[in-house]
Amino acid sequence: MSFYFDSAASEYAKAAVCFKNAKQFEQAKDAYLKEAEYHTENKALAIEQAGMMMKDLKKMPEAIQYIEKASMIYVENGTPDTAAMALDRAGKLIEPVSLEKAVDLYQQAAGVFENEDRLRQSAELLGKASRLLVRLRRLDEAATALQKEKNMYKDIENYPTCFKKTTAQVLVHLHRNDFVAADKCVRESYSLPGYSGSEDCVAMETLLQGYDEQDEDQVHRVCNSALLKYMDNDYAKLAISLKVPGGGVKKKTAKPPHGGAGAPAASAEDDDDYEGGLC
Repeated sequence: MSFYFDSAASEYAKAAVCFKNAKQFEQAKDAYLKEAEYHTENKALAIEQAGMMMKDLKKMPEAIQYIEKASMIYVENGTPDTAAMALDRAGKLIEPVSLEKAVDLYQQAAGVFENEDRLRQSAELLGKASRLLVRLRRLDEAATALQKEKNMYKDIENYPTCFKKTTAQVLVHLHRNDFVAADKCVRESYSLPGYSGSEDCVAMETLLQGYDEQDEDQVHRVCNSALLKYMDNDYAKLAISLKVPGGGVKKKTAKPPHGGAGAPAASAEDDDDYEGGLC
């Protein structure tokens, strides 16, 4: 009986390839699903291939359904890495059609990698989800995803990436009009090796000071500095669109720039302000 099933699966696989080469994708999909019925080992792969035929037919929701089904079988069969990679591919496919579904798929894939203690891969996929959440203006969820992502990078001791995630967190929280949360992110990051006094740290301290004092010029200088303008595009857009509360005030006399982040030179009084407010 096993030989019969394997033989039938093999014949359906050959038929599927023939249909695929002839660009008869609907028939190819049906052949792959028939192959999956008879397969004992490559069932998930056949179902995923059926999903790819739906992709070629521009039927993205159906394609994603098959790939998600395949990913569950991959996990059941003890190949979670393959499942996560399939979900990642599905996210890329659906992203131009539905950002919401892409977020879900990237988060599913991240969860699979996290369960396998593959934190770097999980964090990278969470990063994709975080950026799309920002694009969707689902900023509360973006803030939560960024914190989880940052914690993973901290666990694997990738501290420079933690610095960048802190900057992203600050931008997201300020767009949420939550200065306290933004300030807290910077305070917590002081415990990261190398963060205090770094270019990222100085930029965020300066940004928070300008935002708190409603200094439009200071906020504009930081948000238009190279450090923020060359972040991932979704975060760069947050930076250049950030407005200070109440419309802000423009200083008549610009202070001389200091450092790479476009921050003003700190006077003794400024130092006191940092000590009292941020450090």
